[in-house]
Amino acid sequence: MDRSTAWALIEAARVATLGTIRAGGRLHLVPCVFALADPLIYIPVDAKPKRTRELLRLTNLEANPHAVILVHSWDEDWSRLWWVRLDGRARLLQSLSEMQNPRRLLLARYSQYTDPAELNPIIAVDIDSWKAWSSRQSSSRPSSTVDDRDDDVHRRPTRPVRGRADL
Repeated sequence: MDRSTAWALIEAARVATLGTIRAGGRLHLVPCVFALADPLIYIPVDAKPKRTRELLRLTNLEANPHAVILVHSWDEDWSRLWWVRLDGRARLLQSLSEMQNPRRLLLARYSQYTDPAELNPIIAVDIDSWKAWSSRQSSSRPSSTVDDRDDDVHRRPTRPVRGRADL
């Protein structure tokens, strides 16, 4: 999949999954909305009800700015499957001047947002690399801007998972 096709699919998608790394090295995934402004992707922390404003994704990014965004499409017709993974470094935007353009993009993209003030803070991910796959590709290998062959390697766990030592 070429870059223009991948970016068009991202633009058409309405939701993604943000991956961050917890302090102990475990992966933390959350669904998110976003706006793409190449080479950045903006992810708001909005005013929807939450148990706390001290969100794990923000704590994770403060300690380790590496972030992954997965945008994908599922269909019962497997010939329509695709995904795009964006890897990058995240930072929090909190000043009004930094958030002005991201807020404008997010308000234009999602009609559910009506007040720019509800989008605070905003996570900005500087995209370092991307990888994409589509079932419509002639090859089964993902296309990428990096040599990323390790994605195809399946390693055995080094310690038991959920008490099972036979994995």
